[in-house]
Amino acid sequence: MMRSILTLFLVLIFLNASAQDNSVFIYGRVFDAENKTPLVGANIIYGRNQGSISDTKGNYSINLSPSLLNLTFQYVGYVSEVKHLNLNSGDTIQLNIGLIPAVNEIDQIVISANKVEQKLSDLTVSMTLIKAYSPGNNHISDPQELIAKTPGIEVLDGQASIRGGSGFSYGAGSRVMALIDGLPVIAADAGNIKWQFLPLENLSQIEIIKGASSVLYGSSALNGVINFRTAEAGIEPRTKFFVESGFFDQPSNKDWKWWDTPRVFTNASLSHLQKFGNTDLGIAATFAFDNGYRKLNDEKLGRFSLRLSHKSEKLEGLKYGLNLNSGMTQKIDFVLWENAITGALKHSESTATKLNGTFYAIDPFISFRRNKNTNHDLRMRLQATSNRFPDDEQTNSDAITYYTEYQLQHKLSHFATMNIGFSENYSEVLSNFYGDHQTLNLAGFSQFDMEVKKNVKLVAGVRLEQNIQDGNPDELVPIFRTGINYKLAGYTFLRASFGQGYRYPSIAEKFASTRLGTVKIYPNPDIQPESGWNSEIGIKQGLMIGSLNGMIDLAAFYSQNKNMIEYVFGQYYDPVSDSYDLGFQAWNSENSRVYGTEFEFQLNQSIGMFTNSFRGGYMFMYPVEYKKDDSETEFLKYRRKHSANLEWIIRLGKFDMGLNLYAKSKIMKIDKVFLGELTREDIMPGFYDYWLVNNKGYFLSDLVLGFRKSEQWKVSLAVKNLFNTEYMGRPGDVLPHRNISLRLSGIF
Repeated sequence: MMRSILTLFLVLIFLNASAQDNSVFIYGRVFDAENKTPLVGANIIYGRNQGSISDTKGNYSINLSPSLLNLTFQYVGYVSEVKHLNLNSGDTIQLNIGLIPAVNEIDQIVISANKVEQKLSDLTVSMTLIKAYSPGNNHISDPQELIAKTPGIEVLDGQASIRGGSGFSYGAGSRVMALIDGLPVIAADAGNIKWQFLPLENLSQIEIIKGASSVLYGSSALNGVINFRTAEAGIEPRTKFFVESGFFDQPSNKDWKWWDTPRVFTNASLSHLQKFGNTDLGIAATFAFDNGYRKLNDEKLGRFSLRLSHKSEKLEGLKYGLNLNSGMTQKIDFVLWENAITGALKHSESTATKLNGTFYAIDPFISFRRNKNTNHDLRMRLQATSNRFPDDEQTNSDAITYYTEYQLQHKLSHFATMNIGFSENYSEVLSNFYGDHQTLNLAGFSQFDMEVKKNVKLVAGVRLEQNIQDGNPDELVPIFRTGINYKLAGYTFLRASFGQGYRYPSIAEKFASTRLGTVKIYPNPDIQPESGWNSEIGIKQGLMIGSLNGMIDLAAFYSQNKNMIEYVFGQYYDPVSDSYDLGFQAWNSENSRVYGTEFEFQLNQSIGMFTNSFRGGYMFMYPVEYKKDDSETEFLKYRRKHSANLEWIIRLGKFDMGLNLYAKSKIMKIDKVFLGELTREDIMPGFYDYWLVNNKGYFLSDLVLGFRKSEQWKVSLAVKNLFNTEYMGRPGDVLPHRNISLRLSGIF
């Protein structure tokens, strides 16, 4: 009997050993495909009621029998992924899976619209989001290029315009407010956006408000807001980097080629996020070297950022820290070409001026959340810019800004929240170019968010603002906004809003006096502030149909502004020479009216082994001068009626492909000085004939191919302006022809 039992035991051991030898071992890690953070508790399913889950680091392991198998990876809020496997005896397979977020796009959390966290679906205004992965996927390291390829936005030589709210103002004064983590980052002297210093390295997302936003963000938010939100450290440390190099192909017009050696560009970036107990650290740096496709238009750039925050162990709810953004650039800005025949890509030497620029912003902050109902925020910014022109020291300029903002958010009841705040913005400009000036902006604002009944949310806000320049106070200005959001169905949201806007003139618009080649700029100290209002109605529809998820958004908008500032060509008095001469001067010469419609969408779908992402939009607008007598209207300068774009990303295993398409109609009107018979050839030789033939709008396409060697390493090739289209922004500014770049990126 004992012998039989022993024999049976040995047989079972042998069979078990044989089964183990023939089994298949699969292991790996499940993580977020965008930021590489582990997904804890992800389901790995290989049969009915059969599966496993990932651990606290996203790791999993399973033993299976040899077979043909569908292995499904699932996690709440993410697109499921299915792997079709042919398992052979004794196989050991490492399978790391990056899942794409499938949370409906309208459920994303944003903060810019009302300065408090809320769902995108609950907003009363239009907002576009740019995800953190977008710059890397598209080989973009310049924030200006990224914003310019967003639906409904035009950037002409650094001048941003949202829904036709701005034209081209020669780099002085912005009607779009740029923010870093909610704090303004507009230069104190020219009132423009320092695009090259805005952070893309440790990016959480970019939030773009379309329409007047002056109630919460003050002057320069007349046309909208672009908020660059930096990323916070997660559970695990994360390090990202890329190195990239590329070159410009020949232009389609062979007569424009002026170089004998390749025009190359190189970029490199490194960033790191990590928690140390209650302290979060974020650090990033980027370097760029661009020889330029235009003669005398090269640039060297470096920028550095630091994010440091600490949660108090002694006082619950207390958080404080310091953010730093800084940069340095050496470049020659392009102003005018030599001529249209052979010199369109050659900078006219009469306007080619070297610039050494520096920028830094130091942002200490302290936040105290007393309980779930009350939150106090005190944030400050010390910002300094320096412009040095080695060949023309008379145009040197230094500007420093001290900004402070206190904000109290208090939940009055389960259906009402109050948000009040105060801010001061003191700036000092020291310059032979503008003269020495001091400005002070004082403001108080309040906003109430109310859920008046189920599924109906109301917003109402007011701001009082006063500007004081060189000791001379401007009038106290009240600004209002209101909006409503109605949840019509589960994923259907209707909205309507009205908001006023206001912008005080920049130092440059009032006091700039210089000459750029044949172009002379005259000061106008008497110029007045701009003001206006914006309204819109819209519908946002969330989609979750099988494997398809995302959202579509349709809006109709109308804006009206008065005393719009633009540079007007004419004959003006020159106090230096005590005579009159031709040139440009800023004037309140435009009353504008812009109306139109905009359609946006963002969709994700997984079909078998393919994952598709679609993002894009179309905008139609009708921008005209506003005249009360309803006389014949004229188009506003530097605006287009139609613009559209489509981004399509396909992922298949270790490979991905991105196709980006852009289309814009022609510019309907430009300054007469560029077309007038007596002036056009003196300013830009050959431009008139070129404009008549080539101002027809354009179509562009970019192609990006990527290969992931592993979850950490990726190699990608980008071909921008694939068909080598010849196109122009503002007059004389021929934009990049075909260029090719290779990028190696990693995330750990």
